[in-house]
Amino acid sequence: MGQSDRDTGPSRRRVLIGLGAGVAGAFAQEAAADAPMVNDAPHGDAQTAAQSVPFHGPHQAGITTPRPAAGIMVAFDLAITGPEDLDRMLRLLTERALFLTQGGPVPERDPRLPPADSGLLGPVVAPDNQTITVALGDALFERFDWLRPLKPAHLQRMVQFPNDALVAAQCHGDMTIQFCANLQDTNIHALRDIMKNLSEFLVIRWMQQGDVPPVPPAPDGSTPSARNFFGFRDGSANPDSNDAALMDRIVWVGAEEPAWARGGSYQAVRLIRNFVERWDRTPLGEQERDFGRRKMSGAPLDGGPHATERDVPDYDRDPEGKITPLDAHIRLANPRRPETEKNLILRRAFNYSNGVTKNGQLDQGLLFICYQADLDAGFIAVQNRLNGEKMEEYLKPFGGGYFFALPGVAGPGDYLGSGLIAAARSL
Repeated sequence: MGQSDRDTGPSRRRVLIGLGAGVAGAFAQEAAADAPMVNDAPHGDAQTAAQSVPFHGPHQAGITTPRPAAGIMVAFDLAITGPEDLDRMLRLLTERALFLTQGGPVPERDPRLPPADSGLLGPVVAPDNQTITVALGDALFERFDWLRPLKPAHLQRMVQFPNDALVAAQCHGDMTIQFCANLQDTNIHALRDIMKNLSEFLVIRWMQQGDVPPVPPAPDGSTPSARNFFGFRDGSANPDSNDAALMDRIVWVGAEEPAWARGGSYQAVRLIRNFVERWDRTPLGEQERDFGRRKMSGAPLDGGPHATERDVPDYDRDPEGKITPLDAHIRLANPRRPETEKNLILRRAFNYSNGVTKNGQLDQGLLFICYQADLDAGFIAVQNRLNGEKMEEYLKPFGGGYFFALPGVAGPGDYLGSGLIAAARSL
């Protein structure tokens, strides 16, 4: 073969190189097409989004229900004048809560009208573990003659404790709605839906968003408690919410309350700022003595090297507080004496972060929520024991209030507060 023959067409080597480059280019294009873009949404989880909590039952969901990652507490003032207004509001609220917690397609409307939904979750609303828990405040019962005789026995206006710095605009209210879900956007979607559909009745008084950091399971499969912004496990000594008999004693009100209220629970809400910069400069040993637990493990101070947060401190063996100081937070909150068993509460708190204060400090803290069958014997008694504790140097309550979480919705045809409305009409 002469030189001219070799030059008239592509060589075998060139063909192979060209083919290789083409294949590589195709793979590169495919890889580039699969690579995430800066504006792509984070990957969701279809199984998580499909999780739902039953809506009907003797008690509202969102009280003993396992706490998801995101929460919002919103307090409202109600624009109502009589039982008929309250009845219409509660029926409509029940209707929206049922849809939002169970999910479904968004209705289509004439485009000349406002859309039926904000669209925040797309054309189909996923339940996403959504719970919507409704509670009524002392202010509502005291405002109307037709409600005052029906007020729950222990419901009262929250007063200022010695370490409080309450801000009036962030306290009290006629009603609270606690929104909980896997994602905060699910809660925001529900809040906007309810505000849109009940705008004639509701005026937001205050609100606070919060979250619970997810925690990987322990080697034995158990799930530790989440950490608060002080870095300690929060709620380690909570009662077992799966123990129905225990919840009947601690959380759900009984025969001493008006008949309409049975199946409900007292809700105490406290907005508590944490002075995290001051806390972060405090020696570890002092932090642990003030709190009463080991910071990393959550174990009580009298526990051994393998103790966990689930271990129960033995205060009888430490009567002088040489191991767990007598004024440690956990020892004051729960002295573990027979006479203080009636003071147990069910905590359901969230961390909050509101940015930066005017003086340049982090505005972080705890959206504290707890439920109990007796507000006086529960939160109020516990807080009175905590007055003057060493932890007060690092925290400042500034808002919240006391409310009564309504009984559950028995089934289709029933609605939130139906027993209260029936009792009001019978007066």
